[in-house]
Amino acid sequence: MAALKARGRFITLEGGEGAGKSGHAKRLAAWLKGQGIGVLVTREPGGSPRAETLRKMLLSGRFVSHGPETEALAFALARADHLAVTIRPALKVGTWVICDRFMDSTRAYQGAAGADAALLDLLDEIVVGSDRPDLTLILDVPAEAGLKRTQGREGGPDRFERDAIELHDARRRVFLEIAAREPKRCAVIDTTQDKVAVAKAIRKAVSERLLTRAGKRA
Repeated sequence: MAALKARGRFITLEGGEGAGKSGHAKRLAAWLKGQGIGVLVTREPGGSPRAETLRKMLLSGRFVSHGPETEALAFALARADHLAVTIRPALKVGTWVICDRFMDSTRAYQGAAGADAALLDLLDEIVVGSDRPDLTLILDVPAEAGLKRTQGREGGPDRFERDAIELHDARRRVFLEIAAREPKRCAVIDTTQDKVAVAKAIRKAVSERLLTRAGKRA
């Protein structure tokens, strides 16, 4: 009987607007593939057909008038489907999953807007359970600098990019607080550096925390 394949590793990229998560997720995936690792890149909200439908509603601001806790519930619903349809099946067959945003974004975005922390804890317990990321890369950039990077994007600013700078600053603080609280899971990456330096720092964090443990060449 063939040996069971080891579970894949789960990596999430978090951070404020303009931190470069999407681009660095793709660069990391390409590098890992060069190490002989099967990789799936996905995103939140989204990553499965039903979650992508919710993404359109969330980014258009459909839930804003209902408050941050209702918005957090919508994110949790999308996350539950994303995990069931995309993330868990990939991890089960040994594929490494790289996700552009995950549970920490709900904590930072809806939490900073006033969602009850106990509710967010409960949603993580119910929806995510034991499938927490093996490594979370928090791509850190000052809010004002990050927002400047988003200017000129196709389609214009989304529901979250239009928020006041004070709220963007608060989100950044929450991300850094999460990193300080969970140093074994999180690594903070300074994205005020050029893209080459950021990509190198990301590869270093992944190598030290995951590749050597998995017996792969760092």
